[in-house]
Amino acid sequence: KTDFINFISDQEWKSIEPVSSWFGPSSFLMSSMSALFQLSMWIRHCHGYLTENVGIPVWGSYAVFALATLFSGLILGLVSEALMPSLPQ
Repeated sequence: KTDFINFISDQEWKSIEPVSSWFGPSSFLMSSMSALFQLSMWIRHCHGYLTENVGIPVWGSYAVFALATLFSGLILGLVSEALMPSLPQ
């Protein structure tokens, strides 16, 4: 506590460089990181629901997420191929 008070009273905060806009809390990078953390918490919640409420074993929950990952990759690949024009060979 005393270190913080000294930091303010001695105006040591003036010698610290501000955070660049790229690493600011409202930047695209930090918003993306926040979305990834929210996704991981949602996956954890779903895993808990599948194992505790539905009664699926842990390996079954992992299999569900593995299949969901494979199918979402397949769909995203098909969509990206449909939207991208073919390159001349």
